[in-house]
Amino acid sequence: MANVTLNVTDAKGQATGTVEAPAELFGYSAEDVKAHIPLIHQVVIAQLAAARAGTHATKTRGMVSGGGKKPWKQKGTGRARQGSIRAPQWYHGGTVFGPQPRDYSQRTPKKMKAAALRYILSDRANAGRIAVVDFGITEPSTKAAIAALNPITGDKFTTVVFTRDNINEWLSVRNIPTVHPIFVDQLNTYDVVTSQYVVFTKEALEAFVAAKTEPKEA
Repeated sequence: MANVTLNVTDAKGQATGTVEAPAELFGYSAEDVKAHIPLIHQVVIAQLAAARAGTHATKTRGMVSGGGKKPWKQKGTGRARQGSIRAPQWYHGGTVFGPQPRDYSQRTPKKMKAAALRYILSDRANAGRIAVVDFGITEPSTKAAIAALNPITGDKFTTVVFTRDNINEWLSVRNIPTVHPIFVDQLNTYDVVTSQYVVFTKEALEAFVAAKTEPKEA
């Protein structure tokens, strides 16, 4: 694998240079990415499952109020025997095998999530859909953010990655319908999969590379 060269553009969408991105994060080949589609799929499904509240609930016959008295005697009425008006076959009775609160989250090892993110970023890089933008915004301006992004992404849905210091840039893009802003420490496989373009600020790319490539202290 070789390092990937990403284009850097300015606030007007004009090319100002390039930056090298490490191969271990952006440089996997299309064949490698294709071979790991099941991994990416598993991580995305796990993320969607973890987002489910799981608060759905129905009342069983034991939870429905009333019904403590036998509606009529067991024999002699000519009707079917009944023990409670809250039995499932009764109107306003309990629900049989209805949904109950549960936890949908799946166990996903950190190494799986990290690998899936690397492969999907490489896929976007292979398609030329990762860019670095130097917004140069000193105060919030949606107009300025659109001017910086449009030459690169057009009207395609885009995930824009910021550091937590890029406050003006964040405020500038948050109202653009086709942009999903996210902080660099929150970048995940799902938000890359659902986006056609991924745009980093220069600071965000540096922070992302540093966090993913620097060895952790023991």
